[in-house]
Amino acid sequence: MSKTFALTGVAGYIAPRHLQAIKNTDNMLVAALDPHDAVGILDSYFTEADFFTETERFDRHLEKLKRSGKAIDYVSICSPNYLHDAHIRMALRVGANAICEKPLVLNPWNLDLLSEIEAESGRKIFSVLQLRLHPAIVALKEKYKSTSKKHEVKLTYFTSRGSWYLYSWKGDMERSGGLATNIGIHFFDMLIWIFGKVTAYEVIENNAQSTMGTLELENANVEWDLSINADRIPQKVKANNQRTYRNISIDNEEVEFSEGFSDLHTEVYKNILSGSGFGVHDARPSIELVHKLRNA
Repeated sequence: MSKTFALTGVAGYIAPRHLQAIKNTDNMLVAALDPHDAVGILDSYFTEADFFTETERFDRHLEKLKRSGKAIDYVSICSPNYLHDAHIRMALRVGANAICEKPLVLNPWNLDLLSEIEAESGRKIFSVLQLRLHPAIVALKEKYKSTSKKHEVKLTYFTSRGSWYLYSWKGDMERSGGLATNIGIHFFDMLIWIFGKVTAYEVIENNAQSTMGTLELENANVEWDLSINADRIPQKVKANNQRTYRNISIDNEEVEFSEGFSDLHTEVYKNILSGSGFGVHDARPSIELVHKLRNA
């Protein structure tokens, strides 16, 4: 049976992947929210969806649907990081499950309250941890699940972002959590999932455009380097008209997972709709880590 969805942050960068996932799983978007009204993207997916630019009216609409016996099944949350907590609580309050982009929250202590509200509501909070569903990453998890040695891991992620990035909420530490939270959390979650919990960390550099450091995990030593400075992208990558350089090596062996990203959100939705999905407990370790990194 088709499920009904609402979505916050529909004008944002990641929203189209959620819209596509909702459509690919044969479900229906009935309401969307964004303070910006450049949302013509909706016409490519759900022409009939109601649209709101004010959270209060969006919230009221979802409450009316609930009280008329047409409660939304899921609220997909693609809004800026600092709003995730509030939008998750709104979803649970109107009787919906929440599917939220990373990070669920900026501060790990807020996870405790969300877990309490989740239990009281009878609904579920799901975190989009899509790399855990990438076939190459799943293979790595299987390969190293019974490892008995410390592996040497190097993570490099350079991507080009224009000056707009620093002027938007993404460039504001208070609203995004900085690069380690906004970008790095995807990879930190993946590495913790494969190699175990964090036992030590060090931040070597941390500014608006670049951050680097080291992690010690139960079964790996990690060197990580993240940047949105286009000058750091290797020339051979630029020559191919690519704006992102992604490299992970384990014991000097490069891990190839440059392909297979486009449909991962659909896989996340299928996973959730089938009764599985990643919850608050799964998201906690990486949220705790990035909080420590930005306060180091």
